[in-house]
Amino acid sequence: MIIDVHGHYTTAPAALGAWRDLQIAGLSDPAKAPKPSDLRISDDELRESIETNQLKKMKERGSDLTIFSPRASFMAHHIGGFETSAAWAAICNELCARVAQLFPQHFIGAAMLPQSPGVDVRSCIPELEKCVKEYGFVGLNLNPDPSGGHWTSPPLTDRHWYPLYEKMVELDVPAMVHVSTSCNACFHTTGAHYLNADTTAFMQCLQGDLFKDFPTLKFLIPHGGGAVPYHWGRFRGLAQEMKKPLLQEHLLNNIFFDTCVYHQPGIDLLTQVIPVDNVLFASEMIGAVRGIDPETGYAYDDTRRYIEATALTPAQRQQIYEGNARRVFPRLDAALRAQGR
Repeated sequence: MIIDVHGHYTTAPAALGAWRDLQIAGLSDPAKAPKPSDLRISDDELRESIETNQLKKMKERGSDLTIFSPRASFMAHHIGGFETSAAWAAICNELCARVAQLFPQHFIGAAMLPQSPGVDVRSCIPELEKCVKEYGFVGLNLNPDPSGGHWTSPPLTDRHWYPLYEKMVELDVPAMVHVSTSCNACFHTTGAHYLNADTTAFMQCLQGDLFKDFPTLKFLIPHGGGAVPYHWGRFRGLAQEMKKPLLQEHLLNNIFFDTCVYHQPGIDLLTQVIPVDNVLFASEMIGAVRGIDPETGYAYDDTRRYIEATALTPAQRQQIYEGNARRVFPRLDAALRAQGR
């Protein structure tokens, strides 16, 4: 089985974006604010949005199951306050839950949190519990920068985040550390802010001792870890200067990386530098990079081609495709076993 651990509902029906536009307009003119019940998207519309997009590409490229979460750039936690984010997260999560119900062999959910700058993270816990216990979601997306590119939140190692981590450990769900839209003109959303955040999250964890307090907490750092594999020697050296344990002991029992890296040399580097136990297959298809690579003639985000072309053994490839995902996402493994898979 090939499990893609990084998929977003980037092809949701247009009605979702229209509802969000009205919600944003309602921040300055409450008369324009929509109710959640005003959004009407039929099952047929959901089927069409998936069958002609993600599912079609999954079948073409040979992947079997996608961990599916709301569109990352749509999270936009910097817009409005907690009530705005709570309503938006609930709507987006429900749509992903419906997709998983319509296509249970191919999709399973991961939650968007109703984060808001300066708001206690405890406010996110009810939505997370609903998504895990009622919808059967197996993970969540954690935004380390709800301010949208201005980084006003404490580091991920700060006790500010501990109530959420306690709930994650209780529910046994990992977090993909994933920022959202940048409203800072210095940082392009997908070309800079995402990759900066991946690198920043890793370095924050390196500087702290978070996993001494939460030895079973798991973070998945997307987009191949940003700059981390490329500068592995720098991070090893910094850890040494800070008198931290070796990175294998300090971080790699808890931090994992996906394969959303869109060229062969990048995947080769990732799989040569990072232990195979810490690499999970992902594509983020129909995401940030949707074009055809003129050098290969194939889609940039067809990441399975890169894995197949590495020097990995068949057993190592299968570990990346399936084994590691089942280990990092225990609820996914349980759901698959319940399906006889």
